[in-house]
Amino acid sequence: MAVAQPVGVYEREDLLTGCQAVAEGIRLANVDVIAAYPIRPYTEVMDAISKIIADGKLDAEYIVADSEHSQFEIVKHAASVGARAFAGSSGTGWMYGFEALVVTATDRLPVLFLVGNRALDDPGAFGVEHNDALAIRDMGWLLCWVATAQEALEHVLLGYRIAEDKRVMMPMALAMDGAFLTHSQHIVRIPSQEAVNRFLPPFDLAERRLHPDNPVSIAPQVNEDWVMEIRRQNWEAARRARGVITTAYEEFNQVFGPRYKPPYYFEEFQTEDAEVVLVGMGTVAMPARTAVRRLREQGHRVGYVNLRWFRPFPTLELRDCLRRFRAVGVIDRDFAHGAPDDGGVLLHEVRSCLYPLRERPAVVNFITGLGGRDVSIQDAIRMYQITQEAARKDRLDGFVTWVGVRE
Repeated sequence: MAVAQPVGVYEREDLLTGCQAVAEGIRLANVDVIAAYPIRPYTEVMDAISKIIADGKLDAEYIVADSEHSQFEIVKHAASVGARAFAGSSGTGWMYGFEALVVTATDRLPVLFLVGNRALDDPGAFGVEHNDALAIRDMGWLLCWVATAQEALEHVLLGYRIAEDKRVMMPMALAMDGAFLTHSQHIVRIPSQEAVNRFLPPFDLAERRLHPDNPVSIAPQVNEDWVMEIRRQNWEAARRARGVITTAYEEFNQVFGPRYKPPYYFEEFQTEDAEVVLVGMGTVAMPARTAVRRLREQGHRVGYVNLRWFRPFPTLELRDCLRRFRAVGVIDRDFAHGAPDDGGVLLHEVRSCLYPLRERPAVVNFITGLGGRDVSIQDAIRMYQITQEAARKDRLDGFVTWVGVRE
């Protein structure tokens, strides 16, 4: 049953790709500075934003950079003087600007970036993998994945709201699967500007704003004198971000209606009586949820957990959720060569999260969908079947399964 929305909150519905939805979010967030060096599959964001500005719907500085590195430096410095800023990239372009990405985090500048997930070269590939965004997971970034165009628009607003909170002040990476979301069309409800203004306050860097009238040191050479203290400050900001995220979603629901359910960091699908679940990020949610429906028609008690926030990782919330099940299958759309048990990145986060429990569910891992390869409904059904088998075993050997790879 559809949930009634507050009157006047949404101004229209439109058919938008994930990239176009992000552009609408940028318009509604009233971003001041946009730096562009487009690389597929995120290119259409910059195309759409340029048209919005040309049509007079957004008053912003749109700067075409000469590289990803320059692009990221532009928005970093824009944020330091108090401008709300946006940029993005994909794959190897994201890697090229890594120096600027690290400094943006350590300087605690709340820029929002879109990462249109794309495989890392070589060989040349434009299909989705998550390794590009995951590369900054330990650098002091907020990092989340969206699964629909509606979520993409809304998490631009949520992203700025959380990142710019004075208790946080961290850059935000908004990740979405290349092609499967960046280029697929969805019906998207577009909020009114008045509603957005009630939710998202103006950006205020306060006493940290770089200005001739406010002499401050930015990124001084400190070495052993202060680096450890600076790292501790960043660590504390990431810890505080958990509470800010919860508050932001609660306030979002107050303005826009009950869009998201606690604990907000992830979304459960038909898990109430489930014995086994799969956990994944991004658009693998679509085949996984369809597989749940089909298997439940056959009497199987299965469910799906779609992880939205990767940093900060929802340790306590996810632990409390997953401890209810007999087995958990973790879907990785990434690779981690030589990692413990040869598993993927998400596997190790989930397994570490569950480790303190005396009675833990069995955990198995699936690596799939690399380089843009489709993850089918039948693939998801197979993953559920393997996870069900794991729930019945006393010992797990060779529990990492590559799904959809040619033998």
